[in-house]
Amino acid sequence: MTDRRGVAAARRVVVKVGSSSLTAGDGTLDVAALQALVRVLAERRVAGTEVVLVTSGAISAGMAPLGLTARPRDLATAQATASVGQGLLVARYTEAFAQHGLRVGQVLLTAEDTIRRGHYRNAQRALDRLLALGVVPVVNENDTVATDEIRFGDNDRLAALVSHLVRADAMVLLTDVDALYDGPPSSGASRISEVAGPQDLEGVVVTGRGSAVGTGGMVTKLASVAIATGSGIPVVLTSARNAAAALAGDPVDGGPVGTFFAATGRRVPTRMLWLAHAARTAGRLVLDDGAVRAVVERRTSLLPAGVTAVHGTFEAGDPVELAAADGRVVARGLVSYASDELPPLLGRSTRELRAELGDGYDREVVHADDLVLVPARG
Repeated sequence: MTDRRGVAAARRVVVKVGSSSLTAGDGTLDVAALQALVRVLAERRVAGTEVVLVTSGAISAGMAPLGLTARPRDLATAQATASVGQGLLVARYTEAFAQHGLRVGQVLLTAEDTIRRGHYRNAQRALDRLLALGVVPVVNENDTVATDEIRFGDNDRLAALVSHLVRADAMVLLTDVDALYDGPPSSGASRISEVAGPQDLEGVVVTGRGSAVGTGGMVTKLASVAIATGSGIPVVLTSARNAAAALAGDPVDGGPVGTFFAATGRRVPTRMLWLAHAARTAGRLVLDDGAVRAVVERRTSLLPAGVTAVHGTFEAGDPVELAAADGRVVARGLVSYASDELPPLLGRSTRELRAELGDGYDREVVHADDLVLVPARG
């Protein structure tokens, strides 16, 4: 898919909408805006496209009933507000989609559901089954139980991971601006129509947090785009009022809608995307210079001879960081040994280990098939 027209032909699409697009100026839920979005999504679903909606707005929806005038900053109050607001939000979605003869299924996720492999597969099966039954999954982060340590932090990143999880053909990010600009839109910056790759973003100035009721901003959206496009999923970023045009690949005011981000990579195995973007590592292995070159340049498996130190406590199969001697993380991988097994093996060849300890101790510490490189930060 190389342009917006491919979005119109997508068999399965993930649409993410932010809090700012669903709430009024006072922070209350804007039911009319929600219903307008649902009309667009319902038309696409009735036309035959499978739609997954990733929505923010639970905390925003809970603010007014609790008499809050600003988004809560402490975790406990945020969790309580989400608990109140989530019921209201999904009820509105249920009512709105029902007017078009469609059912919705609520799916609440925490980062733990993508950190742990079993949870990830369960979420994938649940979403696949909902789609097979003709249901529109409504996905949100489970703010009620998420802690600071296991939060996605924003639904933009969640949308990208869900897009890969459900094998979407395209992702549409709906926000409070109509496109990506090369600077703050209020400063007369120019709109960027298409992004073919990271090189097109050089010199682009983006800010951090977005609206007062949201947690993201253009920074998190571009991070989400990188995850999606890097795994073969094109993205359109625009405002909620342009949702219909974005999904149909139609122009707005005579020109292309929003910003189209072309896919830059191939589809990767689910576990590799999970390992690269969602896994919380359980420890760190320090590599000598030769092992770093072997892993990074030749993409080979990590052997015991190349490991100089072990940090953390982990079991076989857990995700760990692979770091150079200077602390620079070069890769992530699924380790084949528990942390208490590794120290006696460090620096020793597989031939030596086999001769002394027997078969099984000559295996790779991290197999090449269970390893992803971490891009260098310039």
